Amino acid sequence: MGARRFGRFNLLGAWTLCMRETLRFANVWTQTLLAPMTTTILFMAVFTVAFAARRGETEGVPFAAFLAPGVAMMAVLQNAFANTSSSLIISKVQGNIVDTLMPPLSPTEILFGYVFGGVARGLAVALLAGGAAFAMAGVAPAHPLWLLGYALAGSAIMALAGVIAGIAADKFDQMAAITNFVVTPLSFLSGTFYSVRDLPPALETASHFNPVFHLIDGFRYGAIGLSDAGAGGAPWTGAAVAAGLTAALWTAAWALLRSGWKLKT
Repeated sequence: MGARRFGRFNLLGAWTLCMRETLRFANVWTQTLLAPMTTTILFMAVFTVAFAARRGETEGVPFAAFLAPGVAMMAVLQNAFANTSSSLIISKVQGNIVDTLMPPLSPTEILFGYVFGGVARGLAVALLAGGAAFAMAGVAPAHPLWLLGYALAGSAIMALAGVIAGIAADKFDQMAAITNFVVTPLSFLSGTFYSVRDLPPALETASHFNPVFHLIDGFRYGAIGLSDAGAGGAPWTGAAVAAGLTAALWTAAWALLRSGWKLKT
């Protein structure tokens, strides 16, 4: 095999794919950005009105303050996943995935482009949905760097998961099944709306095996300085989980792109 004409990394090609994936969601911002912000506001309004007065404080903070980072991070994760998974499944169904595979882009460059778009959408949702939720709850970020770090890590992880799901799925209903029976339950059963310390011991322990729990808990730590994982929990345990999960999903997604499974046949 000869040397690549574009060098070891096709920066121009990868950046073009990054821009395509970013503009793809930016051009329909009412669906991809405004909608999750509106959903987050509705979650905050409904749960605060229905439960805040009767529930009182959660782990020593007002319920609204505990809830805000959870619902904001849930929106971030779901939208980062949706960006990459929908892009791939639409391209496969419409038959134009070849437009991505034919240019001189390596699996690493293709994966970078898709993940960049997912992360960009995740961070945009974090800014809009998180800003709205924090304003409603009167939350000022306690640890901004941890908040940003977990938003970035969560977006990257779910963007990578979306690439894998988009490659594996052949039809829209298969993708809907993955979203409804995997992504959504993991998001809802991760301490988003409640403290896992309120659960029975067995369920509390099981919650710690849900990787989404660590992402939401770390984001909550960055927002209000509270970790639901207790001593030895966020931010460092969650950061280690996020790093390991990112490496594993990147390797798996890269291997699928390199093999061309369900993409070239």
